[in-house]
Amino acid sequence: QVQLVESGGGLVQAGGSLRLSCAASGFTFSGYAMGWFRQAPGKAREFVTTIARSGGSTTYSDSVKDRFAISRDNAKKMVYLQMNNLKPEDTAVYYCAARRAYIGTYYERDYDYWGQGTQVTVSS
Repeated sequence: QVQLVESGGGLVQAGGSLRLSCAASGFTFSGYAMGWFRQAPGKAREFVTTIARSGGSTTYSDSVKDRFAISRDNAKKMVYLQMNNLKPEDTAVYYCAARRAYIGTYYERDYDYWGQGTQVTVSS
């Protein structure tokens, strides 16, 4: 079965860093763009970043640009999210997602598979 399993979340002080990982299985990983979304309590799930199938292009939300970096390793079927200079506003559950379609970037409906999420908490 298809699985996306996130790890690496935790508690960090403002200004600190975390690296999230997402392990994929059950589908042709290199045939899917990958993305990260996040959801804070009482808020809608929001787009964070996405990376192309080959890893050749990336897109970021304005709120994380220049602080976060997405990468992927197709041989290992892994996608990563390096988060630097974390802010309390980054506190959320972070979800890994896979998208087969070549169009659609920013919305949940564009993605086919989802992980269970990992909690990131940034203290002030």
